[in-house]
Amino acid sequence: MSLNDASQEIGMGKYQWRLFFVVGFGFFSGNLCPVTTGLIYTSVTCEFDVQGEWMLLAQALGLLVGAIFWAIACDVWGCRCFFNLTILLTAVFALAAGAAPNYTTLCACVCMWSIGVSGNLSVDSTVFLEFIPASHQYLLTVLSIWWAIGQLVGSLAIAWPLISNFSCPSASTNQGWRYYLFTMGGIMMVMWFFRLFGFNLQESPKYLMGCGRDEEAVASAHKVAAINGKTSNLTVARLKEAEILVGGSNQNNAKMDTSAKAFAMRKLSKFDANHVKPLFATPKLVASTRLTNPIISALIGLAFPLYNGFLTYYLQTRGAALRNDSVFITYLILSIMGIPGALIAGYLVELPILGRRGLLPFSLVGLTGVVVLASTTARTSNSYLAWDCAYSFTCNVMYGVLYALSPESFPTKHRGTGNSLVSSANHIFGAPIIALYADITTSIPIWISGAIYVVSGFLVLLLPFESRGKASVDPQDLECFGGNKSLFVFV
Repeated sequence: MSLNDASQEIGMGKYQWRLFFVVGFGFFSGNLCPVTTGLIYTSVTCEFDVQGEWMLLAQALGLLVGAIFWAIACDVWGCRCFFNLTILLTAVFALAAGAAPNYTTLCACVCMWSIGVSGNLSVDSTVFLEFIPASHQYLLTVLSIWWAIGQLVGSLAIAWPLISNFSCPSASTNQGWRYYLFTMGGIMMVMWFFRLFGFNLQESPKYLMGCGRDEEAVASAHKVAAINGKTSNLTVARLKEAEILVGGSNQNNAKMDTSAKAFAMRKLSKFDANHVKPLFATPKLVASTRLTNPIISALIGLAFPLYNGFLTYYLQTRGAALRNDSVFITYLILSIMGIPGALIAGYLVELPILGRRGLLPFSLVGLTGVVVLASTTARTSNSYLAWDCAYSFTCNVMYGVLYALSPESFPTKHRGTGNSLVSSANHIFGAPIIALYADITTSIPIWISGAIYVVSGFLVLLLPFESRGKASVDPQDLECFGGNKSLFVFV
């Protein structure tokens, strides 16, 4: 009996639905915090009289560092400890940023909270996927609804009443952006408190089995089953039988040195190429890991901030007839439009005619890319708003599919490392380099953004396999990976 079988036997119950909400906190912060730099952009540049793009560059650097570290660390140490730490890091430095005495300190805090934000997205998607049965993997797509809710709360509940009412040219009275950061940090702190004391996250049984801790893996599965009011037939013996069936071997039961020094050396020794090599073990994994997934993610990472990061400034430079609070009204409407996009994506990815591989290129080329390019034709505030609403809807469809496809495309034991490669590519190209040298008062960044979306949509067609209906990477689907069973010993 494999862990995938046990997960299907346990089903979708109380534990998984609670996990859906607490994991949603990470996706919530995953959009609230990056959108923050766009919302406070004008106020910060006015107060410190600086080039605001460096704040966005600090954010991109933090997201990159977090993507590299957290995801790989999950493969080495497990997800449980980082699940709470990432959101705490976000909360602490968001609060500190509100008290920043100068622009350099603010950029440093933005970088640090972005490290936490990147960890939220990397860790949370891995945690959620490893606890839900294959029949409910579409919920990984629906999780992007929290992305839209994060933007909704940021624009409606925080930015609109605070930044629009407490911002002015004088530094002494330009406190709106600081109040915003204090509020954002406070919300993150409440979410961290609820995660720590309101939800008992179990360590992933798949991670435990990958470490040779079969007894703990079985115990973790039984605890989840008990929370759901069910019993599991999984035993250590059945788990070892499944391992042997797919080409594994029994773990060495030799006595282990449990000293602190030995423990530290064992953990550090795991930071090697052994978590990377399996991602390139077969031609189709090479195509997914090197040729398509990171490249697509990198292009989307480049396109997204070009349009989204400068939306506030673009609206203000184009909307001579706009009211002072119209920017925040726009953010509010865009946030609302993103919610149905996540729900519709969750439905469409399960349709056999589309799946992940069919919906993603359609949402990139036929929807997001075309909408972004067409938005440059707008000449009035209402027409801008119409195109932006369409963009918000299509963008949430796109990200919903992307968040599901990326973790599902990698073998379970090395999923964190695979996520790290994809996220790192996304954040490296997410740095606002083009915006630093291009004239952002023109429509150039938007034209570049739209073209990139279209190109990345066509690249999705090169993806070598469809992950719909697969409980992670399953031994029963070996044809996708050239029949290499050794990749699946711990699935």
